[in-house]
Amino acid sequence: MHLVEISDQKIWDDFVLAAKGQFLQSFEWGQFQERLNRKIWHLALCQDGEIILAGLVVKHGLPMNRSYLYSPRGPIAAGGDEISNFLERIREIARKENAIFWRIEPTREITDKRIKDLCSMFHVPCSMTSPVQPSRTIILDLKGSEEELLARMHPKTRYNIRLAQRHGIEVEEGSGDDIEKFLDILHKTARRDKFRPYPDEYYRQLFKVDPNFVKLYLARYKGEILAANIIVFFGKTATYVHGASSDKHRSLMAPHLLHWHVITEAKISDYTWYDFWGADEKKWPGLTRFKKSFGANVVIYPGTFDLILDKKWYCLYRLGKNIKAREY
Repeated sequence: MHLVEISDQKIWDDFVLAAKGQFLQSFEWGQFQERLNRKIWHLALCQDGEIILAGLVVKHGLPMNRSYLYSPRGPIAAGGDEISNFLERIREIARKENAIFWRIEPTREITDKRIKDLCSMFHVPCSMTSPVQPSRTIILDLKGSEEELLARMHPKTRYNIRLAQRHGIEVEEGSGDDIEKFLDILHKTARRDKFRPYPDEYYRQLFKVDPNFVKLYLARYKGEILAANIIVFFGKTATYVHGASSDKHRSLMAPHLLHWHVITEAKISDYTWYDFWGADEKKWPGLTRFKKSFGANVVIYPGTFDLILDKKWYCLYRLGKNIKAREY
């Protein structure tokens, strides 16, 4: 076995898709991270000329010239769980980049117990940490006719979709200039729902990635934008990653029709799954009920783990995180 860095987009994405990886491990997501001025590595473990495990690794800066390495929803395996073979290369990168830990989010092919066993075997402490990506999500199976999809929904959801249609809500794909309109609605949504969005430049740079990878959809009423969603298309899955809605005309149920429009468009384009991206009945009870009402199923991921490469600095990092958390 040997480790290599992959620079060919097709080779990388073909493996990610074959291994049932998500868009967060795609070549395009790596390009997006580079747009955010982050250093990345496309690492692949090969055997007999075939990739058996791979991981997009992203460097995130920390205070005092430190950093950490992060593999969102990765690394991913074609069959086994040869994550141990990554550790020496990760250690090399960590030394050069002053990284104090490697944060990973294993797929279902790599169990949390196996990670802990490997960490013990290779003398790398492991700590389960708060999830970066949603630990639970809601995924809608797009197989079947539109009538069958509607039949699987909650009756109120079907009613709201038709209500929005009757009132003349129109849905369209946004262009490059529309990202600023999305940001305007997003800021209002964040204030209303009390959450902290990413910096504006994050969304601007995301929208500059391949237009077949990221699309913006807008729901309008008499020319006014009432709701907007950013959707990522990768493999056979369309993923709703960001959304915003206006305080105006909420009784017209624009978000329901907006999701239904994207679902039907994805289905026509031969996508198999629509991922609503995130579910938490305690933290977001209303939003979770909304997503589940489309007839989708909850999927649970193993969790997020920090493989600790520098114990002293990691202790200081966690201490700082705890102090900051108490400030809010």
